[in-house]
Amino acid sequence: MKKIVLALLVALTFAACNTDDEGNVTVNETAVNFFFTQNFDGAAIANADYDVTTYTNANGEDLTLSKLVYLISDITFASSTGEVFDAGDYNLVDARIGTGTSFTPDIMIPEGEYAVSFTYGFDDEDNQDGVYLDLNVADGVGWGVPPALGGGYHYMRMEGMYENNMGDQTAYQYHNIRAAMPGTNPLITQDTSINVDLGIVNIVEGTNIEVKMNVAEWYRNPNLWDLNVLFTVLMPNFDAQIMMNENGQNVFSLGDVTVTP
Repeated sequence: MKKIVLALLVALTFAACNTDDEGNVTVNETAVNFFFTQNFDGAAIANADYDVTTYTNANGEDLTLSKLVYLISDITFASSTGEVFDAGDYNLVDARIGTGTSFTPDIMIPEGEYAVSFTYGFDDEDNQDGVYLDLNVADGVGWGVPPALGGGYHYMRMEGMYENNMGDQTAYQYHNIRAAMPGTNPLITQDTSINVDLGIVNIVEGTNIEVKMNVAEWYRNPNLWDLNVLFTVLMPNFDAQIMMNENGQNVFSLGDVTVTP
């Protein structure tokens, strides 16, 4: 993972300062909690909705969800004075099971206002083949990508059923990875991770930040997704992975910011 970038902080530059009994200025530091939620154009997706609730995408196809697992990494806090805090860790969210939906990066930061961002998936610096032992066995079959497709790790696995043009129920596998073009030598790849900017957040002790995923956006903007054409074998499809990257720019947003007493 990226090395933590920590500038030497001068306590007087922070608004969140206290004075101890001897008159010394101290800076309050805190961890920050993140909560990952999923919705379909505002309709919350709960555990009970999987395999049951039908959603209609922008192309008019009715679909259900059976799996929604995705990776985020490098949650970063950047102050207005240039200090950048990056815990350098990652979190695998299994929305259906509920694991990873609450995550606290392994870093303490001074209280104050920060531009908060994260990476959806792994960028190329971090997307090294086989190096994360927990991900090698995650999601039952492992989270890795075959060497023929460049190795590294998945960004997302979204699966379920949809009604095709013939009216038949058909399985789909919307699997997102670093784009790769099989058969090229050397293998042509393109980093399709996404830097997600959540905006400015005031961080104090007990801050909880909600990160919302609107699943409908994976199918809509700017590429209208036709499941009748792009429903499976998408990992070796370079163009499909680029389309996912483009649609993914609109998927994540800042939700509620609360403070736990």
